[in-house]
Amino acid sequence: MPNIKSAKKRVQIEERNKLRNFAIRTSLKTAIKKVYEAIKNNEGVEIIKEAVNKAYSVIDKAVTKGVIHKNRAARKKSKLVSHVNKGTIPA
Repeated sequence: MPNIKSAKKRVQIEERNKLRNFAIRTSLKTAIKKVYEAIKNNEGVEIIKEAVNKAYSVIDKAVTKGVIHKNRAARKKSKLVSHVNKGTIPA
């Protein structure tokens, strides 16, 4: 347990950021799962395209907020589009 005032404040900030990051990561995973569900259920092209756009938006927001690294985001987007083009979902 920290004794110094600034250290106590850092603990509070870390807790707040942990909760925020968890929420952003959860929305990120959900958006990606929705794309895979759309592919799995053979939804129309428009629905899949809409899901991919939403996933891209969530991924970019996660990078902007510093939750994930930009290279990881690029990898996720690339993998997502690859699966969309093939019409497959990851194992």
